[in-house]
Amino acid sequence: MLKRLIALLAMTMLAVVPLASTAQAKKDTMVIGMTLEPPGLDPTAGAASAIAEVVLYNIFETLTKVNADGKVTPLLAESWEVSPDLKTVTFKLRKGVKFQNGEPFNAQTVKYSFERAAAEKSTNKDKRLFQSMAFVKPVDDHTVVIGMKTIEPDLLFLLGQATAIMVEPKSVETNATKPVGTGPFMLDSWAKGSSITLVRWPQWRDAASIKLAKVTFRFISEPAAQVASLLAGDVDAFPRVTAERSLAQIKADGRFQVIIAGTRAKTILAINNKKPPLNDVRVRRAIAAAIDRKAVIEGAADGLGVPIGSHYVPGALGYIDTTGINPYNVEKAKALLKEAGVKLPLELTLKLPPPAYARQGGEVIAAQLAKVGINVKIENVEWAQWLDAVYKNGNYDLTIVSHVEPFDLGNFAKPGYYWGYENPAFNKLYEQINNAPTTAERARLLGEAQKMIANDAVAAFLYQPQFITVANKKIKGLWTAMPLFVNDLSAMSW
Repeated sequence: MLKRLIALLAMTMLAVVPLASTAQAKKDTMVIGMTLEPPGLDPTAGAASAIAEVVLYNIFETLTKVNADGKVTPLLAESWEVSPDLKTVTFKLRKGVKFQNGEPFNAQTVKYSFERAAAEKSTNKDKRLFQSMAFVKPVDDHTVVIGMKTIEPDLLFLLGQATAIMVEPKSVETNATKPVGTGPFMLDSWAKGSSITLVRWPQWRDAASIKLAKVTFRFISEPAAQVASLLAGDVDAFPRVTAERSLAQIKADGRFQVIIAGTRAKTILAINNKKPPLNDVRVRRAIAAAIDRKAVIEGAADGLGVPIGSHYVPGALGYIDTTGINPYNVEKAKALLKEAGVKLPLELTLKLPPPAYARQGGEVIAAQLAKVGINVKIENVEWAQWLDAVYKNGNYDLTIVSHVEPFDLGNFAKPGYYWGYENPAFNKLYEQINNAPTTAERARLLGEAQKMIANDAVAAFLYQPQFITVANKKIKGLWTAMPLFVNDLSAMSW
């Protein structure tokens, strides 16, 4: 009897051990859901925001860090001093920092990283910013001076974005698949089409502060599958989840926390300004007038959005309400098309990337445009196709996309940008914005820029989205606002 009791006790203990180990392991591992898989892991080589969602502040680091509240704090730069004319910044760099391949980080690294980003063959989407640097001058190993050709009021913020990462020269050619940074995590594995796993880097300068040992990013594009993965416990957290239609169910489930975050993103119906008859401002205004923004917000985002009339959002410096410049007016849309001499029906294509806001919003917009005589053929494309055909080569009529960068009005002054807007008057105005001597003057000029873009109907500006994060309620450190699309793993823990 005693032997049977001992044997039974041993079996019970054996059964308990794996469960205890699993519970313990759960404390330092996490599975995070993402809608899109990044095309690569080098944010200096591609425009997809999904790249930064995996690598920014995790694998790669920047001189400054943008926090959830939008404030900028030191990261690889310990401090900085801005000259009285606002054109020169002296950075004091953190000492003792190494890359994951053992090479040192120093002022020469900064010079190399920024000059590479500005080079003629650079594919950095913020190339214009780095080309506006007059010089990047190392003073010693831990001091570097950056001089700007014009004032860039948002420079410290912009240097905290993914396009401004520090790169190690020996690794730049393979960073897309084998990223080497100075951050607290390093790439463990990438199962294409499924997931990316990062592991804590033991040699990071403050490794003891990092609570997570392993994080897996799992790619789930379908909204229903995203919600199912959370409900099943297969995913611990899903920032920017497409769960609008399941919110009531999720909120009623005591296992979850729900964060609805404000953003600086702009969801737009982009228009190819170079392609006839879309090169006629009257046709673009007609398209804008044919669209009921509120109906689009309901159909694409289940009401989680604020209408916008230009490429700017409430809360940003100098914001003005421009929704009245091209308001919803079906009869006006018809009249503008007639005035432009457009033969109806006008046949256009609408290329839609995978996110639900684009696919669902596209159906609503196609139906609205049909009412004014514009027949839209919807083409659903994968993200890589969209980046190549639309963003890189401008091969499209219309498309729907969210621009997530906070300070991206400069794209309207960028030659060859995908919407094909070339306006010397805007370029001059944007230069004035960058050289505005006071915040008040800059705010006034930003208002003028918003009105110019709206009057030119560069795009049909739709709404400022609000993004949902659903996560296990035991997770700490999730961002409650989204000035940038990042997953800051150094702040997360159970």
